[in-house]
Amino acid sequence: MENLSVGEVAKRCGVNVSALHFYERKGLINSARNSGNQRRYGRDIIRRVSLIKVAQQLGISLQEIKSVFESLPKYGAPSHAQWEQLATDWHQQLDQRITMLQKLRDSLTGCIGCGCLSMQRCPLYNPDDKLGAGKTGPVLLET
Repeated sequence: MENLSVGEVAKRCGVNVSALHFYERKGLINSARNSGNQRRYGRDIIRRVSLIKVAQQLGISLQEIKSVFESLPKYGAPSHAQWEQLATDWHQQLDQRITMLQKLRDSLTGCIGCGCLSMQRCPLYNPDDKLGAGKTGPVLLET
């Protein structure tokens, strides 16, 4: 199977060429070089870039993405077992993120336990910032 140019990968994945260069500098993806010193990618890169793009849209940091990619081979498509292991490793972290997002969504119009005491009718009023004695920040949203 023929390798893809950086422009072909960018077009196929819906990202700018500069994004691919950035991902490569950050160690998220790797390319080979042809005899003209141009970047070339295997087709497996489409899955990785697509996962990076979706993860970023969901607020997952590049460092988090990089850490889950470390278990995958640098070049070539991961095996089915390697992708399953990646999914398993990331599953708990994603579940925690989903839970936090749901709590935030459900608490935006009410109290999040931050200790600001600024709401007239906070459903979880925090007199004298008692919640702040043990923790700071949005303690009712933290898991």
